[in-house]
Amino acid sequence: MGQQTLSGTDISALREEYIRKVTEELPAKAHTNDGWPITDDHCFARVVLDTLFEDEWSHHINRSPAYKQLSEDQLRAAITIADRMLTDGRPVVEELNEQSLRWRQTN
Repeated sequence: MGQQTLSGTDISALREEYIRKVTEELPAKAHTNDGWPITDDHCFARVVLDTLFEDEWSHHINRSPAYKQLSEDQLRAAITIADRMLTDGRPVVEELNEQSLRWRQTN
């Protein structure tokens, strides 16, 4: 049985897609392209979630694990952010990473 929202929508596939992009696809692309400021999966998760919340994500959801706390809409938005990083590459990764770090310095 999958993970369902209160409305009964199964969001297992969305969670799996998010995890695949953050833990596999983004790190793999970072390791095959020079100059990416981050390469580790936990860094990509930080950037995606901080971008989603426009703030340090842990101020908005529990830490155990974060992606399991996301709603269907939030998962879709997080996947869109990850896709943007995959498609546009280093310039977007740099921009979003720098913004993530700024949010964390102000908190």
